[in-house]
Amino acid sequence: MTHVRTLILGGGMSGLSCAYHLKSDYQLWEKSSEPGGLSRSIKQDGFVFDHTGHLLHLHKPDTLALIKNLLGDNLVERKRNAWIYSHNTYTRYPFQANTYGLPQPVIEECLNGLMEAQKKSKRESDKLPSKASDPRSTILSKNQRRIQTFRNWVEYTFGEGFGKHFFYPYNEKLWTVPAEDLTTEWMGTFVPKPSIEEVINGSKVDQTKEFGYNATFYYPREGGIQALAFAFAGRLDNKKIFLNREVASINLDKKQAVTKSGEVVSYDQIVSSIPLARFMTLTQPYPGDIAGLTKQLRWTSVYNLNLGIRRANLTDKHWIYFPEKKYRFYRVGFPMNFSDNMTPPGCSSMYIEIAHKPGEVLDKQEEYKRCIAGLLECGLLQNEKEIISQLVLPIPIAYVIFDKNRTPAVEALLHYLQTKKTSTPSAASAPGSIPTWKKPSSKANPPQKLSMGLRGLTQRSA
Repeated sequence: MTHVRTLILGGGMSGLSCAYHLKSDYQLWEKSSEPGGLSRSIKQDGFVFDHTGHLLHLHKPDTLALIKNLLGDNLVERKRNAWIYSHNTYTRYPFQANTYGLPQPVIEECLNGLMEAQKKSKRESDKLPSKASDPRSTILSKNQRRIQTFRNWVEYTFGEGFGKHFFYPYNEKLWTVPAEDLTTEWMGTFVPKPSIEEVINGSKVDQTKEFGYNATFYYPREGGIQALAFAFAGRLDNKKIFLNREVASINLDKKQAVTKSGEVVSYDQIVSSIPLARFMTLTQPYPGDIAGLTKQLRWTSVYNLNLGIRRANLTDKHWIYFPEKKYRFYRVGFPMNFSDNMTPPGCSSMYIEIAHKPGEVLDKQEEYKRCIAGLLECGLLQNEKEIISQLVLPIPIAYVIFDKNRTPAVEALLHYLQTKKTSTPSAASAPGSIPTWKKPSSKANPPQKLSMGLRGLTQRSA
């Protein structure tokens, strides 16, 4: 039986980062034939397709320095050009700061709702006493005691107009559950919060001010997002990286992992970057209460359709949000604007994202038809004959659903795993990688995955 001090499960950004910083005495197992996990890129017909958009939002100096060290000249910086398409009109992202250009009744409904929300917030806060220990309590802090769901937050912050025309329909398409089922834990920097003055100004003029955490981003010049995974792997000892190796079961008490081929490896500690729910199923049998907690974890799946288009300069946008129900997809992105090397000459490319419930069997032909019909209706496609390449890259575990059961379940599961000397950096991290059960997306933000790998190393070494 082989023994290793640290066993790392998953060769995505978290696992690669952990191995990179650990340097020695580890094995990394990746079930695919290449490193990268969901940050892999597929080359087809001269196009490079990622598993939807994977962009590098590098706000921490140490992470930026690491990425630049790994990629060198193979890195470009872009200023975000994101829009929303609704009411047959393009408006700038974020919706709440840029209603200029929408039909006037829609703008008025949003602004009236905002004013009513502010009045409601003030009325309700007046009913709540300030905490005696904190004389600085504000309307916001008092209303935070009332806000339990994402719908509550929208009602108190921006009002029903903004909820009706963007927040509710878009997020229900993305998460596949009603807004009242969601908590506000996932929001953080992902939902920009402009001031009332900025909201009003954005209803009168084409406001170009940058909002949000992703106003700029980095992306590999060549090779798609997987170029970063390859750069990481190139710095690792290939004798410690095991591709095409999938774990079949894990005995946390004996500290042994068994591969699909039957090989048994013992370890001192294990770092898992695979989805928490999936990891727990590998550790069975476990106590009944743990089984119940695992069942409380919820997520979405994503049908990701990639298209290669025989037309240059299809759009100058990076991605577009589609809140309206008449469009099956919630977002469309354009990789040819991330880098000039994502398509053959004279072509464009796009990825289309449709969220659905795990286990839901989709009719692929029907989904394709609905996507094409929507793209034709909004004008992104001129005719179907423009399509010269297509590739579906399904993401079975995509976005973590932040409901009222998630935090207690994750905390209890982490406590259980810590008693077994098991580190799940993704679950312990704060929309874009389950692995993470705090970050909303399993695939959206590679830099946070790098941080998760570092966090896992820190936890493991503690």
